Amino acid sequence: MTAQEPPQGHLLVDRDLRERFGSVIRPSAGAPALLEHQLQAASLDLRLGAFASRIRAGFLPGTTPLEQRLEQLETSRLWLGGDGAVLEKGLVYLVPLEEELALPQGVSASFNPRSSTGRCDLFTRVLVPGHPRFNEAPPGYHGKLWLEVSPLSFPVRLKRGDRLCQLRLSLGDPALTRDELRAEYERTPLCFEGERPVPLEDVRFDDEGGIELRLGLAGRDPAGWRAQHHTGVVHFSREGAHDHRDFWEPVFAKDGTCILSPGSFYIFASRERVVIPPHLAAEMLPVDVDVGEMRNNYAGFFDNGFGWRDTTAGGRMGTAAVLEVRAHDVPFLVEDGQVFFRLRFYRSSGVPEKLYAEGRSNSSYRDQDLTLARCFKPAR
Repeated sequence: MTAQEPPQGHLLVDRDLRERFGSVIRPSAGAPALLEHQLQAASLDLRLGAFASRIRAGFLPGTTPLEQRLEQLETSRLWLGGDGAVLEKGLVYLVPLEEELALPQGVSASFNPRSSTGRCDLFTRVLVPGHPRFNEAPPGYHGKLWLEVSPLSFPVRLKRGDRLCQLRLSLGDPALTRDELRAEYERTPLCFEGERPVPLEDVRFDDEGGIELRLGLAGRDPAGWRAQHHTGVVHFSREGAHDHRDFWEPVFAKDGTCILSPGSFYIFASRERVVIPPHLAAEMLPVDVDVGEMRNNYAGFFDNGFGWRDTTAGGRMGTAAVLEVRAHDVPFLVEDGQVFFRLRFYRSSGVPEKLYAEGRSNSSYRDQDLTLARCFKPAR
């Protein structure tokens, strides 16, 4: 590649993100310095700030300054220092993040909930002052970041420094085209069923450069989990703090189907095991946003190396994707093998220094199947 040729669009990986600490990504006034453990393979965990403002309604940032909108909507304020505070189920809160951005032209930012956030049924989205879309910051943006937080199933204790969402930076458009993705699959299969890769001719490629994947109910006992109503408080950052039986009830699918109850929250897993090669990342997206019976996939970014194994050392290729699902207005039947989500793949600036979960403890979701959030003891 010559200096006259602009680089092909890509996501920045860990070493690129680290190089931008203190310049493009920097602590807000009064916030602690950025820490190494916030870095993932192609994303950066963002931290909650000092307080959470309870607001009467969520809103989309626009021409009205965010602080002015907050004055109109705030009803109370919780301080998140020390042991933090409990955010009540069904209410909406706005929290300043400890990081802010100074994006150069040509570099954009995207945001998504972390896996544990979605699995605790914490609805979150990042607000960028002056930008009329959630979960993105345009090239050239300079300023603060805010996180809207709404616990939907459980009251949740949060504290300053907790990490509920992630940032990723893109130079240009990093998404693979349909033809590029097909060529990648021919070189390295990206999904497995049983011990074998799904044959290329059986893979459903969509027109936007994604792969359609299915719900896996058969062969799992239970087939999923449903959040209980009227539970105690979830301590979000305390690993293994809770017995899952106090918060979840099993869901069974003896005939390969189950009916989702309106308003209930479910955890399921994919039928296929997903592989993200070291030079790629991926995002989980809905198959059809016009299907109104349910919502799935609150948290959907897969860092480089998710599900990747050294098969010469006896590893099994691929890891199931965990699906967070909420039925809407009417009871809705789902069945094993139903196309449920799609994965869109992104090129990155190179292979990260550390792939997903590399060098981390067993607290990662590297070997997950039907796995609840880290704050719950593993179901047996």
